[in-house]
Amino acid sequence: FAGSADAIFQNLNIIRDEAPDYICVFGADNLYRMDASQMVEDHINSGAAATVAGLRVPIEQADQFGIIDAEDGHIKAFREKPKDAVGLPDDPTQVYASMGNYVFTADALIEAVERDAHDAASSHDMGGNIITSMVERGEASVHDYTRDNMVPGQTERDHGYWRDVGTIDAYHAAHMDLISVHPIFNLYNLAWPIYSWHDPLPPAKFVFDEDDRRGQALDSMVCAGVVVSGGVIRGSVVSPGAFIHSWATVEDSVLLHGVDVGRGAVIRRAIIDKNVRIPAGTRIGVDPEHDRARFHVSDEGIVVIGKGDEVAPPDDASETTSDSTENGDDA
Repeated sequence: FAGSADAIFQNLNIIRDEAPDYICVFGADNLYRMDASQMVEDHINSGAAATVAGLRVPIEQADQFGIIDAEDGHIKAFREKPKDAVGLPDDPTQVYASMGNYVFTADALIEAVERDAHDAASSHDMGGNIITSMVERGEASVHDYTRDNMVPGQTERDHGYWRDVGTIDAYHAAHMDLISVHPIFNLYNLAWPIYSWHDPLPPAKFVFDEDDRRGQALDSMVCAGVVVSGGVIRGSVVSPGAFIHSWATVEDSVLLHGVDVGRGAVIRRAIIDKNVRIPAGTRIGVDPEHDRARFHVSDEGIVVIGKGDEVAPPDDASETTSDSTENGDDA
């Protein structure tokens, strides 16, 4: 696709087959809870062609977002990272940042993407082209996500939570938001659950309870199918099927599906993608210069290892016997 608007244009046959009255177009790299029906109701009541979800942020952060200038719900301008933003009428210390979530009247969206498709100068972007053109024609309204969108079971702490996870550091920080004692984004709100596919895996297993080898996880989330065989997990999110071998330590990290952490390895402030095997004795997140010579390291020092990447064993690694992946005991 040439852009997000072009993606919709190339799939107009699906829209025409379904013949909806309204269409929600939501960004896929953000984390939040929203009752979309409340935004759709706002859109219908406004009579606008498009409605944009607005997140209230401090005015001093305006230069980090696409900012919505609105009056009585009507969008007057859409400005990209302005230095001279004007505060909201009911709170001059805040501005509306665009969340990248839109509701359209179907006919208006179809007309807009068809017109955009024939514009050779367009970058075919939903926000930069489609929404901007509707704002210029006075056809756009704003939905106040922070103030007006309420979901069952939310608390004052997690109400209005939104995080863009389009960068490594933001992705890591979003995971850290999940594991505090009182999480700012609460997965345990069963009144408004987040649905996902669950692999048919056994429960997580923690084995060995010896003074120098104890399988345990603290301030962490550990998914199904994980075996913690005499290793320690602290402040981390460990995805299904991972295996933490004896004397290994995982701290402040995100491990995706099937990661295997060898005996005595140390993992700190890292994101390790699927099916990566960390050899015994490997140290990641301990020596920044050594990490940068081997891996990608983010601006905030998060070490990233890609899906299926091979990690070379340390030069001084001695031969060890891995724990059994079947039962979590020494082979």
